Amino acid sequence: MNTADSRALAERLAAASDEDIAALLGRRRIPASVGWHDFFDAAEALLAPDAVARAVSALPRDVLADLAAGAGPERLGLTDAQGAPYAEVRAALGDVAPTRTPAGAPAPADELATAHAAERAFTTTSALADLVLLTLRAPLSRVGTGAVGAADRRRMAQDEIVRDPDDADELVALGEAGGLLSVADRQWLVSPAGAAWVRESTGERWSRLVTSLRDALPEGVRTAEGGWIDPALWDDAYPLDESWPPRAARWRGLMRLAGLVTEGARAPWDAEPPWAAPLREGRAPDVAALIELLPHEVDQVFLQNDLTAISPGPLAPALDVRLQGIAARESHAQASTYRFTEATIAGALSAGETAEGILAFLSQLSLTGVPQPLEYLVQRTAERHGLVRVTLDPSTRQTIVSSRDHALLETIAVDQSLRALGLVQDGRMLRTRAARDAVYWALADARYPVVALDEQGEAQALDRRRVAPRAADDGSAKRYGPLIERLRGAHGADADAAWLERELETAVRTKAVLEVDVALPDGSSRTFTLEATGLGGGRLRGRDRGADVERTLPIKSIIAVRAR
Repeated sequence: MNTADSRALAERLAAASDEDIAALLGRRRIPASVGWHDFFDAAEALLAPDAVARAVSALPRDVLADLAAGAGPERLGLTDAQGAPYAEVRAALGDVAPTRTPAGAPAPADELATAHAAERAFTTTSALADLVLLTLRAPLSRVGTGAVGAADRRRMAQDEIVRDPDDADELVALGEAGGLLSVADRQWLVSPAGAAWVRESTGERWSRLVTSLRDALPEGVRTAEGGWIDPALWDDAYPLDESWPPRAARWRGLMRLAGLVTEGARAPWDAEPPWAAPLREGRAPDVAALIELLPHEVDQVFLQNDLTAISPGPLAPALDVRLQGIAARESHAQASTYRFTEATIAGALSAGETAEGILAFLSQLSLTGVPQPLEYLVQRTAERHGLVRVTLDPSTRQTIVSSRDHALLETIAVDQSLRALGLVQDGRMLRTRAARDAVYWALADARYPVVALDEQGEAQALDRRRVAPRAADDGSAKRYGPLIERLRGAHGADADAAWLERELETAVRTKAVLEVDVALPDGSSRTFTLEATGLGGGRLRGRDRGADVERTLPIKSIIAVRAR
């Protein structure tokens, strides 16, 4: 390793901000628990051949071109302040001399391909909305490989969110790249942005999705203007990364799902529809050009005597979301069908709806009024709702389940599906150590007419939706804070002395031969050629190659050291 480069990098690290150091450590995937003592340790580790090879292989084409030419801005950990790469970086580049990405743009899509892209954009946006609603009810499991769990794949297929369980991973990946889903504890949760997104109009949904997707694209396929390069060039974006081509294909697949590239005779990224060009150029998407080709949304449905609702076209998103909170959607075609049951109405009541609110909403939504059977179902379910009450005993902090229907309470006590709650008979009520909310949702899932009461005995609507916490902006800085503080604490004012001692320690360990310049008491200096043998007590010991004797030199008198 080039010791001059190590020292230069250590000094650059000491002068860098905590944020820049944390960003570098994050890019290099350095564990926060690494045992570095000072910036010299850090510099040597970061410039180790294996570490540099990994770092260089992850660089995009244009950055490699700058490094090969010895040009460009400083890249902390790879170049000096003038942008010249360190020796280990030049060695890692080898004979690779990539040129910068050529300019170019995809050809405009023809009319048929544009229509297909619009249909795909609409279908994907609708499917993502259904996926978000599904994930709000129950998080999606994530296995060790990063794929969606088998049970959730089947659930997505059964709910007609995807045609085939194998399509689940791609849709979830698009939701994550679009900022709608977040990974937390080996599962996907809806992000705060996703919870708000699902109630937006179709055009706004698509616009937010594709803008977030563009912002998530890897650096190597992005342009300085904030857009992306021609997708036909993506395979060459990371020339030294063998794992990149499959990843590039996956990103193109997500772009295709979002309707940003069209299918062609040679590849799925042959051309682009008109609404994608502004995005590619770093501008806002042309939503109007897409909306012209989308199915017309409706804001009313037909309510049937058989307790179903039929939408004559795609229902406006906000109306669809609320209707799905009251009824189960049975078909996902443009003319969707929804079915009302006692369970769906009870679920809506448990989520905070009221009978009056449900009937008023359905009356506004219906083209034909509210049929008597549906009105009767809502009122009857509302009358039974709250027959089972869940409260918290303030003195014991135990959860109490009570009901005026004692037969129903006895049924709950012996219900095997509720066995995990540990319900114990206590007079005319049941007690358990389980949390109130957990008891409430277990009873609701078992289709009991349950209501939660607060400490004042008032009905309280519980929100089951699980939304991911907002990501902290200072994640890397916070994670590496203690490490950076330790490195700064060990970097004293006399960096020259610290570096000299490190050089001498390395020489002793490797039994290196050194040329040592020593200041003498009379103000002159003398150079000794020594084979370093020991270091301690503030002195360097070694065999003088010229006089063939052992010498001991005070470290404080050493002016300079050079490898022989």
